[in-house]
Amino acid sequence: MLSLTDLDRLPSETRVVTLECAGNGRRFLTPAVDGEPWGLGAVSTAEWTGVPLAVVLDRAGVLHTATDVVFRGADHGSVPGPAGEIFFERGLSLPAARDGDVLLAYAMNGEALSFQHGFPVRVIVPGWYGVASVKWLSAIELTDHPFAGYFQTTKYRYEVEGTAEPVTLQRVKALITEPTEGADLPPGETVIRGVAWSGAAAIANVQVSIDGDYWQDARLLGERRRHSWRRWEVLADLDRPGEHKIRARATDLAGNTQPESPIWNRYGYGNNAVQTLSVRVAPRADRSRTDTSPR
Repeated sequence: MLSLTDLDRLPSETRVVTLECAGNGRRFLTPAVDGEPWGLGAVSTAEWTGVPLAVVLDRAGVLHTATDVVFRGADHGSVPGPAGEIFFERGLSLPAARDGDVLLAYAMNGEALSFQHGFPVRVIVPGWYGVASVKWLSAIELTDHPFAGYFQTTKYRYEVEGTAEPVTLQRVKALITEPTEGADLPPGETVIRGVAWSGAAAIANVQVSIDGDYWQDARLLGERRRHSWRRWEVLADLDRPGEHKIRARATDLAGNTQPESPIWNRYGYGNNAVQTLSVRVAPRADRSRTDTSPR
Protein backbone atom coordinates (compact mmCIF):
# COMPACT_ATOMS: atom_id res chain seq x y z
CA MET A 1 0.00 0.00 0.00
CA LEU A 2 1.40 3.39 -1.03
CA SER A 3 0.17 6.35 1.01
CA LEU A 4 0.05 9.97 -0.12
CA THR A 5 2.88 10.69 2.31
CA ASP A 6 4.97 7.96 0.69
CA LEU A 7 4.24 9.41 -2.74
CA ASP A 8 5.22 12.88 -1.61
CA ARG A 9 8.60 11.59 -0.42
CA LEU A 10 9.50 10.09 -3.79
CA PRO A 11 11.41 12.10 -6.42
CA SER A 12 9.01 14.37 -8.32
CA GLU A 13 9.04 15.80 -11.82
CA THR A 14 7.06 18.54 -13.53
CA ARG A 15 5.78 18.42 -17.11
CA VAL A 16 3.75 20.74 -19.29
CA VAL A 17 1.06 18.58 -20.89
CA THR A 18 -1.93 19.23 -23.15
CA LEU A 19 -4.99 17.14 -22.33
CA GLU A 20 -7.86 16.86 -24.80
CA CYS A 21 -11.19 15.10 -24.36
CA ALA A 22 -11.65 12.39 -27.00
CA GLY A 23 -15.08 13.90 -27.72
CA ASN A 24 -13.75 17.38 -28.46
CA GLY A 25 -15.46 18.57 -31.66
CA ARG A 26 -18.17 15.90 -31.47
CA ARG A 27 -21.00 18.29 -32.35
CA PHE A 28 -19.56 18.90 -35.81
CA LEU A 29 -20.12 15.31 -36.96
CA THR A 30 -22.87 14.56 -39.49
CA PRO A 31 -25.01 12.62 -38.88
CA ALA A 32 -25.04 13.57 -35.20
CA VAL A 33 -23.94 11.05 -32.57
CA ASP A 34 -24.78 10.52 -28.91
CA GLY A 35 -22.61 12.04 -26.21
CA GLU A 36 -21.69 15.43 -24.80
CA PRO A 37 -21.97 17.85 -27.78
CA TRP A 38 -18.53 19.39 -27.35
CA GLY A 39 -17.48 22.23 -29.59
CA LEU A 40 -13.74 22.95 -29.65
CA GLY A 41 -13.15 23.94 -26.03
CA ALA A 42 -12.54 20.54 -24.41
CA VAL A 43 -8.76 20.92 -24.37
CA SER A 44 -6.29 22.62 -22.02
CA THR A 45 -2.63 22.79 -21.13
CA ALA A 46 -1.23 22.79 -17.61
CA GLU A 47 1.92 22.18 -15.62
CA TRP A 48 1.62 18.86 -13.80
CA THR A 49 3.83 17.76 -10.89
CA GLY A 50 4.07 14.24 -9.55
CA VAL A 51 6.04 11.03 -9.38
CA PRO A 52 6.92 9.13 -12.56
CA LEU A 53 4.84 5.96 -12.66
CA ALA A 54 7.95 3.93 -13.55
CA VAL A 55 9.46 4.87 -10.16
CA VAL A 56 6.39 3.55 -8.33
CA LEU A 57 6.32 0.35 -10.37
CA ASP A 58 9.99 -0.29 -9.67
CA ARG A 59 9.42 0.33 -5.96
CA ALA A 60 6.50 -2.11 -5.89
CA GLY A 61 8.22 -4.74 -8.02
CA VAL A 62 6.85 -6.10 -11.29
CA LEU A 63 6.50 -9.82 -11.94
CA HIS A 64 7.88 -11.06 -15.25
CA THR A 65 4.38 -12.27 -16.18
CA ALA A 66 2.87 -8.76 -16.02
CA THR A 67 1.85 -7.29 -19.36
CA ASP A 68 -0.63 -4.53 -18.50
CA VAL A 69 -1.38 -1.88 -15.88
CA VAL A 70 -4.94 -0.98 -14.83
CA PHE A 71 -5.80 2.34 -13.18
CA ARG A 72 -8.95 2.58 -11.05
CA GLY A 73 -10.62 5.87 -10.22
CA ALA A 74 -12.78 6.42 -7.15
CA ASP A 75 -15.72 7.51 -9.33
CA HIS A 76 -18.29 4.83 -10.06
CA GLY A 77 -21.86 4.42 -11.23
CA SER A 78 -24.21 2.46 -13.44
CA VAL A 79 -23.79 2.28 -17.21
CA PRO A 80 -25.84 0.71 -20.00
CA GLY A 81 -25.23 -3.02 -20.22
CA PRO A 82 -23.25 -4.23 -17.21
CA ALA A 83 -25.31 -5.00 -14.11
CA GLY A 84 -24.66 -2.95 -10.98
CA GLU A 85 -22.18 -0.15 -10.53
CA ILE A 86 -18.74 -0.14 -12.08
CA PHE A 87 -15.67 1.97 -11.39
CA PHE A 88 -14.00 4.14 -14.00
CA GLU A 89 -10.99 2.10 -15.04
CA ARG A 90 -8.52 2.25 -17.90
CA GLY A 91 -5.55 0.09 -18.81
CA LEU A 92 -2.20 0.59 -20.53
CA SER A 93 0.29 -1.94 -21.78
CA LEU A 94 3.23 -2.22 -19.42
CA PRO A 95 5.68 -0.65 -21.92
CA ALA A 96 3.35 2.35 -22.37
CA ALA A 97 2.85 2.66 -18.61
CA ARG A 98 6.59 2.52 -17.97
CA ASP A 99 7.17 5.41 -20.37
CA GLY A 100 9.14 7.91 -18.32
CA ASP A 101 6.68 10.71 -19.05
CA VAL A 102 3.65 9.08 -17.34
CA LEU A 103 3.06 10.76 -13.97
CA LEU A 104 1.08 10.13 -10.81
CA ALA A 105 0.28 13.82 -10.42
CA TYR A 106 -0.71 15.54 -7.20
CA ALA A 107 -0.22 19.17 -8.25
CA MET A 108 -1.37 21.34 -11.15
CA ASN A 109 0.16 24.71 -11.96
CA GLY A 110 2.04 24.69 -8.67
CA GLU A 111 -0.97 23.98 -6.46
CA ALA A 112 -2.53 20.83 -5.04
CA LEU A 113 -5.02 19.24 -7.43
CA SER A 114 -8.54 20.57 -7.10
CA PHE A 115 -11.36 18.08 -6.70
CA GLN A 116 -12.51 18.75 -10.28
CA HIS A 117 -9.05 17.86 -11.60
CA GLY A 118 -8.71 14.59 -9.69
CA PHE A 119 -7.66 15.34 -6.08
CA PRO A 120 -5.68 13.91 -4.45
CA VAL A 121 -3.87 12.01 -7.25
CA ARG A 122 -4.52 11.38 -10.92
CA VAL A 123 -2.65 9.73 -13.75
CA ILE A 124 -1.23 11.96 -16.48
CA VAL A 125 -0.53 10.10 -19.72
CA PRO A 126 1.04 12.70 -22.06
CA GLY A 127 0.03 12.54 -25.71
CA TRP A 128 -3.02 10.34 -25.10
CA TYR A 129 -6.61 11.51 -25.06
CA GLY A 130 -7.74 12.57 -21.60
CA VAL A 131 -9.62 9.34 -20.87
CA ALA A 132 -6.27 7.65 -20.15
CA SER A 133 -5.45 10.21 -17.42
CA VAL A 134 -7.68 8.66 -14.77
CA LYS A 135 -8.82 11.06 -12.02
CA TRP A 136 -9.27 10.36 -8.29
CA LEU A 137 -6.86 7.45 -8.56
CA SER A 138 -7.56 4.80 -5.92
CA ALA A 139 -5.71 1.70 -7.14
CA ILE A 140 -3.12 0.45 -9.65
CA GLU A 141 -3.15 -3.21 -10.65
CA LEU A 142 -0.76 -5.18 -12.81
CA THR A 143 -2.22 -8.01 -14.85
CA ASP A 144 -1.01 -10.71 -17.22
CA HIS A 145 -3.61 -9.85 -19.88
CA PRO A 146 -5.03 -6.76 -21.62
CA PHE A 147 -7.73 -4.95 -19.66
CA ALA A 148 -11.25 -5.46 -21.06
CA GLY A 149 -13.36 -3.14 -18.90
CA TYR A 150 -16.34 -1.10 -20.07
CA PHE A 151 -14.39 2.12 -20.68
CA GLN A 152 -11.72 0.19 -22.57
CA THR A 153 -13.60 -2.14 -24.89
CA THR A 154 -17.16 -0.76 -25.06
CA LYS A 155 -16.63 3.00 -24.96
CA TYR A 156 -13.67 5.07 -26.12
CA ARG A 157 -13.29 3.11 -29.33
CA TYR A 158 -13.53 4.30 -32.92
CA GLU A 159 -16.41 2.27 -34.33
CA VAL A 160 -17.16 2.52 -38.05
CA GLU A 161 -19.17 -0.02 -40.06
CA GLY A 162 -18.37 -3.01 -37.90
CA THR A 163 -14.72 -2.15 -37.32
CA ALA A 164 -13.30 -0.83 -34.06
CA GLU A 165 -10.00 0.40 -32.73
CA PRO A 166 -9.16 1.94 -29.34
CA VAL A 167 -8.85 5.66 -28.68
CA THR A 168 -5.18 6.24 -27.84
CA LEU A 169 -2.95 9.11 -29.03
CA GLN A 170 -4.34 12.57 -29.67
CA ARG A 171 -4.73 13.30 -33.37
CA VAL A 172 -2.88 16.30 -34.80
CA LYS A 173 -4.95 19.47 -34.56
CA ALA A 174 -4.77 23.27 -34.92
CA LEU A 175 -7.18 25.61 -33.16
CA ILE A 176 -7.78 29.25 -34.06
CA THR A 177 -8.07 31.33 -30.89
CA GLU A 178 -7.98 34.83 -32.42
CA PRO A 179 -10.11 36.22 -33.99
CA THR A 180 -13.21 34.45 -32.72
CA GLU A 181 -16.13 33.06 -34.72
CA GLY A 182 -18.33 35.84 -36.12
CA ALA A 183 -15.94 38.65 -35.17
CA ASP A 184 -16.28 42.06 -36.84
CA LEU A 185 -12.90 43.25 -38.05
CA PRO A 186 -11.60 46.48 -39.55
CA PRO A 187 -10.19 46.19 -43.07
CA GLY A 188 -6.47 45.66 -43.45
CA GLU A 189 -3.90 43.41 -41.85
CA THR A 190 -5.16 41.05 -39.15
CA VAL A 191 -3.11 38.82 -36.87
CA ILE A 192 -4.51 35.29 -36.70
CA ARG A 193 -3.39 33.31 -33.67
CA GLY A 194 -3.91 29.83 -32.29
CA VAL A 195 -2.46 26.67 -30.81
CA ALA A 196 -1.63 23.26 -32.30
CA TRP A 197 -0.83 19.87 -30.78
CA SER A 198 -0.42 16.18 -31.55
CA GLY A 199 0.03 13.05 -29.49
CA ALA A 200 2.21 11.34 -32.09
CA ALA A 201 4.97 13.94 -32.43
CA ALA A 202 5.79 17.61 -31.99
CA ILE A 203 4.21 20.12 -34.38
CA ALA A 204 6.16 20.61 -37.60
CA ASN A 205 4.12 23.44 -39.11
CA VAL A 206 0.78 25.22 -39.15
CA GLN A 207 -0.76 26.72 -42.29
CA VAL A 208 -3.61 29.20 -42.71
CA SER A 209 -5.87 29.74 -45.72
CA ILE A 210 -8.23 32.66 -46.35
CA ASP A 211 -11.34 32.05 -48.47
CA GLY A 212 -9.94 28.85 -49.94
CA ASP A 213 -6.85 30.59 -51.28
CA TYR A 214 -3.31 29.20 -50.97
CA TRP A 215 -2.01 27.89 -47.63
CA GLN A 216 0.30 30.35 -45.86
CA ASP A 217 2.83 29.14 -43.30
CA ALA A 218 2.30 30.45 -39.80
CA ARG A 219 5.12 31.32 -37.41
CA LEU A 220 5.56 28.90 -34.52
CA LEU A 221 6.09 30.64 -31.18
CA GLY A 222 7.89 29.65 -28.00
CA GLU A 223 9.93 26.55 -27.38
CA ARG A 224 9.01 23.12 -28.66
CA ARG A 225 7.66 20.84 -25.93
CA ARG A 226 6.97 17.24 -26.80
CA HIS A 227 3.60 16.97 -25.06
CA SER A 228 2.35 20.54 -25.02
CA TRP A 229 0.53 22.58 -27.60
CA ARG A 230 2.54 25.08 -29.64
CA ARG A 231 1.33 28.64 -30.15
CA TRP A 232 1.37 30.10 -33.66
CA GLU A 233 0.46 33.28 -35.50
CA VAL A 234 0.23 34.62 -39.05
CA LEU A 235 -0.44 38.05 -40.55
CA ALA A 236 -3.27 38.07 -43.08
CA ASP A 237 -4.55 40.84 -45.36
CA LEU A 238 -8.34 41.09 -44.97
CA ASP A 239 -9.01 44.15 -47.11
CA ARG A 240 -12.19 43.15 -48.94
CA PRO A 241 -15.38 43.99 -47.01
CA GLY A 242 -17.84 41.21 -46.23
CA GLU A 243 -17.55 37.67 -44.89
CA HIS A 244 -14.29 35.75 -44.94
CA LYS A 245 -13.51 32.10 -44.12
CA ILE A 246 -10.32 31.41 -42.17
CA ARG A 247 -8.94 27.85 -42.04
CA ALA A 248 -5.99 26.43 -40.14
CA ARG A 249 -4.33 23.03 -40.35
CA ALA A 250 -1.37 21.47 -38.56
CA THR A 251 1.17 18.80 -39.48
CA ASP A 252 3.35 16.99 -36.96
CA LEU A 253 6.88 15.68 -37.27
CA ALA A 254 5.55 12.16 -37.85
CA GLY A 255 3.92 13.40 -41.07
CA ASN A 256 0.33 13.39 -39.79
CA THR A 257 -1.88 16.23 -41.01
CA GLN A 258 -5.52 17.15 -40.52
CA PRO A 259 -8.29 15.87 -42.80
CA GLU A 260 -10.55 18.30 -44.63
CA SER A 261 -13.72 16.82 -43.11
CA PRO A 262 -14.57 15.06 -39.82
CA ILE A 263 -13.97 11.32 -39.76
CA TRP A 264 -17.32 9.98 -38.59
CA ASN A 265 -17.47 7.25 -35.95
CA ARG A 266 -20.24 5.95 -33.73
CA TYR A 267 -19.27 7.85 -30.57
CA GLY A 268 -17.81 10.95 -32.19
CA TYR A 269 -14.24 10.58 -30.97
CA GLY A 270 -11.07 12.15 -32.32
CA ASN A 271 -12.55 14.79 -34.62
CA ASN A 272 -9.51 16.66 -35.90
CA ALA A 273 -10.89 18.10 -39.13
CA VAL A 274 -9.52 21.41 -40.38
CA GLN A 275 -11.27 24.22 -38.51
CA THR A 276 -13.17 26.83 -40.51
CA LEU A 277 -13.97 30.15 -38.89
CA SER A 278 -16.11 33.00 -40.30
CA VAL A 279 -15.43 36.69 -39.72
CA ARG A 280 -16.85 39.91 -41.17
CA VAL A 281 -14.75 42.80 -42.45
CA ALA A 282 -16.24 46.29 -42.40
CA PRO A 283 -16.09 48.54 -45.49
CA ARG A 284 -13.13 50.85 -45.57
CA ALA A 285 -14.09 54.36 -44.46
CA ASP A 286 -14.45 56.96 -47.24
CA ARG A 287 -11.57 59.34 -46.70
CA SER A 288 -12.58 61.84 -49.42
CA ARG A 289 -13.64 65.27 -48.16
CA THR A 290 -15.91 67.86 -49.74
CA ASP A 291 -14.58 71.38 -49.40
CA THR A 292 -17.51 73.57 -48.34
CA SER A 293 -15.49 76.57 -47.17
CA PRO A 294 -16.41 79.94 -48.72
CA ARG A 295 -14.29 81.26 -51.55
